[in-house]
Amino acid sequence: MQKVAVILSGCGVYDGAEIQEAVLTLLALDHAGAAVTCAAPDIAQKHVIDHSTGSESPDEDRNVMVEAARISRGPIQPLSTLQAGDFDAIIFVGGFGVAKNLSSFAFDGAAYDADPEVVDLIQLAHSRGIPLGFMCIAPVLAARALGDQSVQLTIGNDPEIAAALEAKGARHVNCPVDDVIRDATNRVVSTPAYMLATSISEAEAGIKKLVATVLQLA
Repeated sequence: MQKVAVILSGCGVYDGAEIQEAVLTLLALDHAGAAVTCAAPDIAQKHVIDHSTGSESPDEDRNVMVEAARISRGPIQPLSTLQAGDFDAIIFVGGFGVAKNLSSFAFDGAAYDADPEVVDLIQLAHSRGIPLGFMCIAPVLAARALGDQSVQLTIGNDPEIAAALEAKGARHVNCPVDDVIRDATNRVVSTPAYMLATSISEAEAGIKKLVATVLQLA
């Protein structure tokens, strides 16, 4: 049985992990018979968004890991305790939490940086040949951690975000919603998911392919 870590960034597309992407990832892994461990940083969210209105709730404070546990149905591990060598693969789910909680991309654009724990995990997994999957906006994390390896990635076809990835040294490849970009040399797989998807079924097509490709590499 393959062991896979799924990295979440909270709960909710506008301030955390994209829930549909997360559930589709967990479902595909379950169908594949993988043993899954969910993890998230034990840190405060940058802010909280009321998803019914899209407005910020300035008086609310939430914890990224505590919120992510809503998706994992309870069991979750602090990212700081995750040992890359314990897993056959690691997958990063998208959502604005990636751009706000796991990195500063939402605030700093091309000048962004990523959480040191996230960078360390990606770089350690890469050094050990552990396959990595990134969906939606999560390739910004791979670009920051593996840009010096000229990692090949996709976020779909947004030229501004693609330029930000390439500014870190990554190579961006345009990709349709139902496909993946597979960098066999770096053992990295990425798919646009809700960067392009207009429905959950469109997101599912690429996510299922990403999970299958990552597990094949593992």
